[in-house]
Amino acid sequence: MNDPIANLLGTWAAEEGIGAVLFRIALSLLLSAVLGCERSGKRHAAGLRTFIIVSLGGTVVTLFDVFLMKGLGLGFPLLSAAAVVAVAILSANSVLFSSRSQIKGLTTSVALWAVATLGMALGAGLYTVALVGFLALMATLSYFPAFESYLKNRSNHFEIHLELANKANLAEFITTIRRLGLRIDEIESNPAYLNSGLSVYSIGLTVQSPELKRYKTHAEIIAALATVEYVSHIEEMN
Repeated sequence: MNDPIANLLGTWAAEEGIGAVLFRIALSLLLSAVLGCERSGKRHAAGLRTFIIVSLGGTVVTLFDVFLMKGLGLGFPLLSAAAVVAVAILSANSVLFSSRSQIKGLTTSVALWAVATLGMALGAGLYTVALVGFLALMATLSYFPAFESYLKNRSNHFEIHLELANKANLAEFITTIRRLGLRIDEIESNPAYLNSGLSVYSIGLTVQSPELKRYKTHAEIIAALATVEYVSHIEEMN
């Protein structure tokens, strides 16, 4: 496969000489550092160093495979396949569930896997694939969250974390939200708050009222429910 960027740089970039190896490793470090800074800037646990290490690992292991396949005639990139599995396991273990039954770190987990594949593309000398993938991933992480939040806030379905002062208030709260034009899809008591003195629930809701669908966002609905005297705390779950 002829890579356009490699053709532009010269034959040395498409070969496996020391110059190409150093260039691929440096480019892997640079691109992953930009992605890592984006994650660190949003205070995610997997940040700059983690993204750099994962990308460099993908680049180096693919370089090994390239040399083994050309030098020993191996027909399958064994080390790269093992690295993909290892990063997938690492990414899965970075996903956490909070006491409010919310999934944390899923986007960063998938981004780690994606940056590993970018490193592998660079290790194989596929500069164009890596660069386009980097730009697409950076745009997804940086610019899509606002659009995603807009879509979620206008959706007819959402979940709330609800803390009531007393368990006896639950029936009254259910009556209140039904009068507002909301339907309860599911309701679950949260055992993490069992001895806290609060009655805590995760509730799935559907907006049924045409007026609410047209004029009210989730944030406005939740703000209205927060004014109910027996509601200690309420927020939307991601």
